[in-house]
Amino acid sequence: MSRPITNLAALEALYGEPAAPSIAKEVPALTAGYRALIEASPFFVLATSGPGGLDASPRGDGPGFVRVADDRTLLVPDRRGNNRIDSLRNILADPRVGLLFLVPGLNETLRVNGTAVIDTDPTLCGSFAIDGKAPKSVLVVTIETVFFQCARALLRSRLWDPAAQVERNSLPSVGALLAEASAGREGGDAYDRSLAERIPKTLY
Repeated sequence: MSRPITNLAALEALYGEPAAPSIAKEVPALTAGYRALIEASPFFVLATSGPGGLDASPRGDGPGFVRVADDRTLLVPDRRGNNRIDSLRNILADPRVGLLFLVPGLNETLRVNGTAVIDTDPTLCGSFAIDGKAPKSVLVVTIETVFFQCARALLRSRLWDPAAQVERNSLPSVGALLAEASAGREGGDAYDRSLAERIPKTLY
């Protein structure tokens, strides 16, 4: 039998009051410790919302690729991708964003909520160039709240445990996934072969 929660009072009665530290850790600007986590992170997930729906997009580069301009401003280069630009479309319609930072080996994550604008200033974009290739745009994120998330989710998932890693060939390849989703119009073995060569050449 389904017993859905349909109102806030019922939800709060089910879970009770939040622990005091879970409230105290949330601040409106970066602390020195929160800044250190961002500067050590090579990966985050960017959450956006727009007329077409929700989007959660992985973003990654070398540690420190997200630049801390000041305690309330982050600069994020928009590196090469598939040009779907779902996140950017959403930001144009609704500037609210959520960022979830991960640091390899660290079980705590860092959550940032705020707003973003898409900046194409040549000097700014050029300052993020790698191998002479600058991003087409930089996200300027204004922080509204920031806090760390406790370790339980990553501990339960054993995300960093080498013994929990999955062999890549035990799951469908990218070419197989694409062929299945497109009813054979795209993907397949040829796609897998070309992808292995193409990706390293098109990171930036």
